[in-house]
Order: sequence, then structure tokens, then C-alpha cells
Amino acid sequence: MKDVEAIDRFREPPDSGLMSDLLWSDPRPFNGVGPSKRGVGVAFGPDITAGFCDTNGLQCVVRSHEVKEEGYLVEHEGKCITVFSAPNYCDQMGNKGAYIRFTHDCKPEFNKFTHVPHPPIK
Repeated sequence: MKDVEAIDRFREPPDSGLMSDLLWSDPRPFNGVGPSKRGVGVAFGPDITAGFCDTNGLQCVVRSHEVKEEGYLVEHEGKCITVFSAPNYCDQMGNKGAYIRFTHDCKPEFNKFTHVPHPPIK
């Protein structure tokens, strides 16, 4: 976690390195690490998520930056949660948005919402 905390976040993301990997990497359903469908970052499996959580004393990883049809998706036996808060992304995806709250005992509660039409522009 010290490497993550040391990242200079007040800049444009670089093409490679830890900041880029954290921003662009996505979960996949099978173990290991492989190339990302995005062409940057990696695709990581449940074993990688579990190892990261165990090493850093975490219950789960909450991430974003990937459209999910229902606004969120829980994967990797509950250890990887993707939350996407932009409904109908780019006015064409038709996805719901969501946000997450954790209860006092660290249980996630998800709240989904749909988009509203844009106001008329004059």
C-alpha cells in the first residue's frame, strides 16, 4: 500500500506504471494475470484479488472506471466490487448508475439509479 500511497495523483495518468495499472486494469473470471482488452493495464483473476487483499489486510477492493449494466458488479467471491456511477454512459450505453455505502459492520449496500433526460439546449 505504501507504493499506492506514494503515487503523485495530481497529473495526467502515464501510459504505463502503477498509476496506469490501477486506473485501467479490470477483473476477469479466471486466475492469473493477462493482457487487458483495453490495451493498457492488465486483466487480473480472483487469485490476484485474494492475494492483494490478504497481503494488505483488506476485505475487498472497490474499483470503478468500467461500465456495468446494473451500475455495479461483485466478483471474485465478493472481494472485487466495481461501482460505476454514470447512468447511460456517453448517452448510449443504457446502463444504470450506482453508488455504494458500507454499513457499520462493513457490509456493502448498493443503490442503483437510472439516467434522466438532458434538458433542452437552446
